[in-house]
Amino acid sequence: MDPVLLGEILSGLMFFGIIGFLMLGFPVAFTLAGVSLMFGLVGMSFGVFDPSNFGALANRYLGFMTNEVLVAVPLFIFMGVMLERSKIAEQLLLTMGKLFGNMRGGLGISVIIVGALLAASTGVVGATVVTMGLISLPAMLRAGYDPKLACGVICASGTLGQIIPPSTVLIFMGDMLAGINAQVQMAKGNFAPTPVSVGDLFAGAILPGLLLVGLYLGWMIFKAIFSPESCPATPVPPEEKKYLAKEVVVALVPPLALIAAVLGSILGGIATPTEAASVGAVGAMVLAALRWRLSFRIVREATVSTATITSMVFIILFGASVFSIVFRLMGGDNLVHEFLSNLPGGVTGAVIVVMAIMFLLGFILDTFEIIFIVIPITAPILLNLGVDPIWLGVIVGVNLQTSFLTPPFGFALFYLRGVAPNNVSTGMIYRGVIPFVLLQIVALAIMFMVPGIATWLPKWIYS
Repeated sequence: MDPVLLGEILSGLMFFGIIGFLMLGFPVAFTLAGVSLMFGLVGMSFGVFDPSNFGALANRYLGFMTNEVLVAVPLFIFMGVMLERSKIAEQLLLTMGKLFGNMRGGLGISVIIVGALLAASTGVVGATVVTMGLISLPAMLRAGYDPKLACGVICASGTLGQIIPPSTVLIFMGDMLAGINAQVQMAKGNFAPTPVSVGDLFAGAILPGLLLVGLYLGWMIFKAIFSPESCPATPVPPEEKKYLAKEVVVALVPPLALIAAVLGSILGGIATPTEAASVGAVGAMVLAALRWRLSFRIVREATVSTATITSMVFIILFGASVFSIVFRLMGGDNLVHEFLSNLPGGVTGAVIVVMAIMFLLGFILDTFEIIFIVIPITAPILLNLGVDPIWLGVIVGVNLQTSFLTPPFGFALFYLRGVAPNNVSTGMIYRGVIPFVLLQIVALAIMFMVPGIATWLPKWIYS
């Protein structure tokens, strides 16, 4: 058999082999590295893979550890964990619930708004879903909300941290797309390409994030009008109304100030994402101190949690690097290029197929697993076909948000299942998120038809 064809076949089998092992429940990082090594040995025995290529791994790992942009990841995670410990989410939920309680669907609307604010100030999906599940779900059930609607709105709002900056997913994607775009442009003969940065992706993700928030709010208003029994009002007692304005100011000003400091400094070009993340981490500690919640125990818990989450993400990245080397050097790049280039519909058809693959992978894989596997394979081909890197990064981010919502392995569903009362079944949670998954597909369709939603703001800010 032709060695080139054999290498492409092995690389394709390796991709599906990894998916199969992951579905069996093997750890992601070790599956990526282990299966890739096995196929690398098979490729070596057939003469289609040179094991000396693994020599590049050491420099690649060192590059990850010394990459200044990626330093922002643990800092933003620390900021989110510290804010969760300082009870900002709890105060926001209780206050917003009172503010919108007099209208039908008010509790659902408050959950969506709080989810957006927490996404822009913490970006930690697990902590947001658990906090809102502990506080809002019992209140919504007591008020007579349809359990499916209550679960759906909590899960969907909690995952907004995947697309609304500062998102750790966007940091990794921005760093990856910057390198891929530079390589693609140099291959085309453009030796001074317009750089792509994490700040560009942050700016590009703001309007799509607000679009999702608007779609969620629109669904809640629709339910309030056409199915009022599913989301009744929860009037605030008269004696609490006179203090409501003060409560709103106290609850809203601290997170809004932190959002302005972090995102404003990045978008304004005052600070890099890493510098802004350090400001956010210190700011989160200041807010905790102002609430008399800063102690050595809390700082230790936040630090340990940050180290755990960061280690999990980076070990997946290390495993994905092994996969990327074996896949590319056995001819996987050529296989993907031929497949995407020959699809009907040209560039649009290629993007739709890649988005569909990512959407389906979201049923079984986590967000980071998907981007570390799929982006290095598909992004070079799509950018070579003329796709805007900022638009691609943002639309991938919106698409990957569904990986937290889609049954059976959506992480947001598991987070909520862990804190939901026994009378809320897993089936209710699954059925509750379906309308919000459909709303995400609507958002993707809008971004396909109006790409400027993702590209206009970065051009306007940085022009």
